[in-house]
Amino acid sequence: MNQIFDIETLDKLEEYLSKQDQKSLREKLFSDLLIYVDYKNVSEWNKAVKICESLTIIGWGEHEPLQAVKGIFFNGNPTTLFVNKFRKPFFVDAIWSKRKNGYTMEPGRTTYYQSPLFPSKNTILHDYPVTEDIQDLTLNNQRNWIPRNPILITRSISNCYESSKSVIESIEKELQPELDTKMKPEKYGTIVNRMIFNCSYSFDDFGCKTNYIIADEKQNLKSKDFYPELLKMYSKKEIESNGYFLRNRYEYGPFKLDTGVIKITIHFEKELADLDFISQKEKISEHISESLNTVIDKLKKKKFKYDFDSMQQDFTEILSKWKSYPESKN
Repeated sequence: MNQIFDIETLDKLEEYLSKQDQKSLREKLFSDLLIYVDYKNVSEWNKAVKICESLTIIGWGEHEPLQAVKGIFFNGNPTTLFVNKFRKPFFVDAIWSKRKNGYTMEPGRTTYYQSPLFPSKNTILHDYPVTEDIQDLTLNNQRNWIPRNPILITRSISNCYESSKSVIESIEKELQPELDTKMKPEKYGTIVNRMIFNCSYSFDDFGCKTNYIIADEKQNLKSKDFYPELLKMYSKKEIESNGYFLRNRYEYGPFKLDTGVIKITIHFEKELADLDFISQKEKISEHISESLNTVIDKLKKKKFKYDFDSMQQDFTEILSKWKSYPESKN
């Protein structure tokens, strides 16, 4: 195991693992992972990351795959946790504190999530016991990823018009779970981890309002252009009283090879909320599909080994089925 921990690159790790007895190695790796999922310091977290990378390379066998994720808390401090392909957390979920001499886990901000592997150990929110153990090491993030649904539909903030709440809830409770369970990531390839479609809705509540005005895409506006262009359309008083913000319909982030992630923001104007439930579904689906087409066209040009056509076909079938679901009256 020490040799595995000393290997730095994924290519070298894959080369080494390919020469080992896969079955016995898998069980040894998983046995050691069950030790390090209860990590107490940076070194132990990094060992858990390397084990997850190794198991993702050789396959998890009968064990449920886990992704070792390093994120960022709202205050900028690192977070670390394990999630399965449905984004459900297990084991230790920590927020770290930066000290002069390195990082340590924060007391009062560390959670333990129950796992079927240790059913007698219950979930402890925020107050999982930690001891200060400062180490001057880099917190690692898993550099490969387990097979999971590549399409994640989110929203930037929880605000929206009242008449859009049902359809947004349907995305979260019906569409996304369908995507998570019915997409077939194993057959698409490994280059794509996540395509994140972040829906930003107009809203007017709690004395605050944001009503998006969608720019003509032919203008190809940049951020610095939005307000000057908006002033050509409305007076300053109208802009302020109505909460107008000029935005492009779609904003595409870069595809990051090291994480396999691309982020797309879709802005929706106030008029979406004037539509009935099914029509709102149609409109949201139209814009997600349009932006997905654009992303796929861009990524295909890079000649990645990935079955974009199958992925898009599966997504379209699930989306079409979701569009036919009636509004829930719960």
